[in-house]
Amino acid sequence: MAEAFSSQHTNTFPDFLAQSGISLLVSTYQAGKLIALRHQNGVLNTHFVDMPKPMGIALQEPHLAVGTGFQVSHYYNMPDVGANVEPRNTHDACYLPRETHITGDIDIHEMGFTDDKELWLVNTKMSCLCTLSAEHSVVPRWRPPFISAYDLTDRCHLNGLALKDGKPAYVSALGTTDTPAGWREKKANGGMIMDIRNNQIIASGLSMPHSPRWYQDQLWILESGAGSLAIVDIETGKLTTVVELPGFTRGLDFIGRYAVIGLSQVRETAVFAGLPLTERCQERQCGVYIVDIVEKQVVGFVIFSGDVQEIFSVQILPSSFPAVLSMDDPLLHSSYSLPDEALKDITEPDVEQIDFEKAMILHRQGELEKAISAYLTFLEKYPHKNMARFHLGTAYLDLKQWRNAIDTLEHLIQQEPNHAEALNSLGQAFVGLKDWDKAKYSFDQAIKIDQQYAKAHVNRSLLLLCQGKFNEGWKEYEWRWKLPEMKALDCPQAQWQGEDISNKILLVHTEQTDADIIQFARFLPLLTTRCKKVIVLCSESFRLFFQGVEGVDEVRMPGQIQADSFDVFVPMITLPHILGTTLKTLPVKTPYWHIIPEVVVTHLKNNKQAKKSLKIGLIWKKDLAESNQYQQDSNSLNLDSLLPLAELENTICYSLQTVVEKKKLSYLRKIILLI
Repeated sequence: MAEAFSSQHTNTFPDFLAQSGISLLVSTYQAGKLIALRHQNGVLNTHFVDMPKPMGIALQEPHLAVGTGFQVSHYYNMPDVGANVEPRNTHDACYLPRETHITGDIDIHEMGFTDDKELWLVNTKMSCLCTLSAEHSVVPRWRPPFISAYDLTDRCHLNGLALKDGKPAYVSALGTTDTPAGWREKKANGGMIMDIRNNQIIASGLSMPHSPRWYQDQLWILESGAGSLAIVDIETGKLTTVVELPGFTRGLDFIGRYAVIGLSQVRETAVFAGLPLTERCQERQCGVYIVDIVEKQVVGFVIFSGDVQEIFSVQILPSSFPAVLSMDDPLLHSSYSLPDEALKDITEPDVEQIDFEKAMILHRQGELEKAISAYLTFLEKYPHKNMARFHLGTAYLDLKQWRNAIDTLEHLIQQEPNHAEALNSLGQAFVGLKDWDKAKYSFDQAIKIDQQYAKAHVNRSLLLLCQGKFNEGWKEYEWRWKLPEMKALDCPQAQWQGEDISNKILLVHTEQTDADIIQFARFLPLLTTRCKKVIVLCSESFRLFFQGVEGVDEVRMPGQIQADSFDVFVPMITLPHILGTTLKTLPVKTPYWHIIPEVVVTHLKNNKQAKKSLKIGLIWKKDLAESNQYQQDSNSLNLDSLLPLAELENTICYSLQTVVEKKKLSYLRKIILLI
């Protein structure tokens, strides 16, 4: 497992940020993160935004662009939104995602905005510079004269871009080759810097040059293979080394007399073997260094360890404590920007609506206790706002405070007797107290008011099943297909309703949670005498599982089955309804699943003791968004509560969890993982 992120820094590093009134934005494609480095109360504060392979960063306030694995994400700085970012009233800038342009996997490297606000980017795979348009993935604008054609083979590893006078001027590349990845052969000294305005190479024989920059009337580069910052004489091509650093230098920006430089730990691979840096440095660092370009010395640094090992880009931001919002940040729902002309016609904000929205945001974020407090405060000011009372009741419900939920919802229903949603939620609260009669009455009343209220039908069906009333419960549970989150199988064949299909091929498709799939697989053996053939349609993670279930003739994955290969279909959880299952006819034959050898990790295949042991399958609670109370309770066991089973003698535990989070793998040493 990867070591958790940590960092150490000199005292001068946060002081430098504070005195300069800036912060830094750092991209690390290796760790999949954008990192904001900020000064806070004398120490360095780090803020992370997860991104798929972030690399080049371009800034032209208030616009920010980040190149990632297959797209360019555009952000816009709205400082007023920063006041609402936690901790509140501390952020002086806030970059909100505005749009995303899909480029495809072209290995975007450095980018830059021209004075006319056009974004140029280095398309490394196609060995060219590009811009963007709505009609195309990218628009090639320039390529080196030695590159004969466009393809996706990274012929020269074009990587760096420098603007001069607001226009693209210089590029860096690791070679001048015109064959697929041809630059690798002379990576140690085949690099060059070219002036794209006249297509002239101004410096060659360089060791992995990156990050060319025009600053203070000089051309600067990072000679990454040597771990150095250097100045290029544009007349002679001669390099003057300013400073050598203990890492692979990549990512450069300037402010005043200081250069801010990114450093990476060079990976021990053939790509980086034989570089001057690897011969010079035994212990290489990953981090950001501050260099005084006048005195030619390091004046501060931050060193990263753990997950972050490689840096690509370093960008100075002209704000001391900025925020960069992710695509799923709730603030995006309530932040707006309009042209100045439109703003003239905006009315004053509705304070009541703002207060209610704040409580709703807390509720959506899962901050239930804070949301309840906000709803209560709101209702003190606006006691007749029943919408807030309803959401207060559901917040109590989410927190499993059943009695508070009941009191709140009953108060609401007294004022609005036909509030079907409140009656449905009230029924769920009575379920929490196991008061089945009152729960059913509440669901019945909700359905009486709105006969097409699918959620109330489903909740009533689950209640009937809990009471062992299978005939009514399974029939009512078919209402689940009216829920917006449920997607029916898209095929021309009819759904099996229980008619004679002895000469037909039946497709059974899985649905809902892993636990449901495993539990309802027990019904599949009952189909062998009812149809000609049983095909199970499931995800790849369950393919081998169903090969060990009796009665299954064939297992297919979505997209791997022809429309004419079956005659009728049925959802797996509909089977007990069609089969008329009761407590007396419930399949109890065990085992109904046989562990086939292909799914057991190799070192346990020949364990003779396993044949004599009690085998226990384990599945534990997942984070299920939008799941109802019954589903939460059915999967309510945590992994920690199950681990003691693995300590019992003559017992072998198998993980039936189809996806195991990396952070939990260390806990599973005594549990057999299935693939």
